[in-house]
Amino acid sequence: MVDQVQARPGSRPATMDGPAFESIPAQAEPLDITQDKQWATLAHLGGVAGALPSYLVLRVMGDRGPFTKQESREALNFSLLPTLIIVGSIALALLPAVGWIFALIAALTWVVLTVQSVIAGIKVNQGEPYQYRGNTHLYDTLQTKRSAKA
Repeated sequence: MVDQVQARPGSRPATMDGPAFESIPAQAEPLDITQDKQWATLAHLGGVAGALPSYLVLRVMGDRGPFTKQESREALNFSLLPTLIIVGSIALALLPAVGWIFALIAALTWVVLTVQSVIAGIKVNQGEPYQYRGNTHLYDTLQTKRSAKA
């Protein structure tokens, strides 16, 4: 006789030979309001490190919360151009004689990006959507061109 072990609803009964198989839902659970606001805030505050944090939040958590999707896309659209300017300036800072100019441009661009990201993060943490002044919407433009080619 095989002993049956109590199993959770939705899983197979286990025998003493091995554990029961427990399934994991294929779709991630939607974010509640607090989590949605938290991830949106992190997308903006991630601008201190460039465009990558907001891109990751958009790709990983964007489908789980509408506020997160909206705000991470806004943060990515704003932070992409300054990030490219910083990376290019750092590369050009290696040039002799004029490198200090590019290093200064990279530093000033990072300061502006950081200040704007912190201001946006504070507003979003209060539950208010935020739109950056002078946002070029570079990510949206690149996505539109990419999808037009496909």
